[in-house]
Amino acid sequence: MKKFLLWTVRITGGLIVLLIGSVVLLQYRTYDAPFPDIHASADSVIIARGKYLVTGPAHCADCHASPDQASLLALGKPVSLNGGKEFKGDIGTLRAPNITSDRETGVGNLSDGQIARALRYGVDHKGKALFPLMPFQNLSDGDLQAIISYLRTMEPVRHEVKPKSLNALGYVVNAFFIKPVGPTGLPPGTVIADSSVTYGAYLAKNVANCVGCHTDRDLKTGAFTSEPFSGGFHMQSPLDPAYECVTPNLTPDGPTGRMTNWTETQFIQRFGMGKSITHSEMPWGPFKNMNESDLKALYRFLHTLKPVTHETGPSLVRKQ
Repeated sequence: MKKFLLWTVRITGGLIVLLIGSVVLLQYRTYDAPFPDIHASADSVIIARGKYLVTGPAHCADCHASPDQASLLALGKPVSLNGGKEFKGDIGTLRAPNITSDRETGVGNLSDGQIARALRYGVDHKGKALFPLMPFQNLSDGDLQAIISYLRTMEPVRHEVKPKSLNALGYVVNAFFIKPVGPTGLPPGTVIADSSVTYGAYLAKNVANCVGCHTDRDLKTGAFTSEPFSGGFHMQSPLDPAYECVTPNLTPDGPTGRMTNWTETQFIQRFGMGKSITHSEMPWGPFKNMNESDLKALYRFLHTLKPVTHETGPSLVRKQ
């Protein structure tokens, strides 16, 4: 019996050491993802498109603006993308980097291809997998070029942002679950920006990331756990960790869909009103900059979704 227990302890100890060693080694794993053939342009039309995307539907500033610019951001005003916003969760704290053109603390030393690879394939300039927080894998070549072109015109701001701080669970998740997320197919070369359902789908899935927040998901791995756009995702309040906002069901389900009976005009007007729940993480500031055509496209697409009965309850709840 003593020998059995001794061998059990040895085997268990060996497995624990092996697991810890694997977790440590896998923190240094790199991936060989392609560099998209995307290059910044000096064309004013392309830069203007990039500015609209960055400050509007793609809401880059909502993550990459420093916290001290929150009041300007809420109004939809121009802000620096100097980074520093923190995302705290079960795995630790993630921090949005400085993406201004500063050569020491921003992306000034990165090539266009490196930035494009990070956005499309989720692989950073060191070859490591990024946590899947950005929805731009299927962005068109033209829009990817426009965003990079605009970033190159932004004033460089020196702002050193601390790297992510993972806890023990975070290191395990990073080792075994975080892998590059690439496009689901061949991204389009260009898209036609109009008020059509097709363009609305492109915005909702690939630019504004409506599907990313309005679909329930596992916060540890990022995996979706419910029907797309049916809501129920609990997002910790940026103001008080004791509260969570619950995203509503956007499908046109009669009993449970939040916007089932909204008119197109009401939908457009809502985006001009800004934040109504102070705890909300929805980027209402940047979304105030969206033009009417884009909002019509979004509305029309959302009303083509399959109705999903999913009662998400109150929009603001106290954590259990």
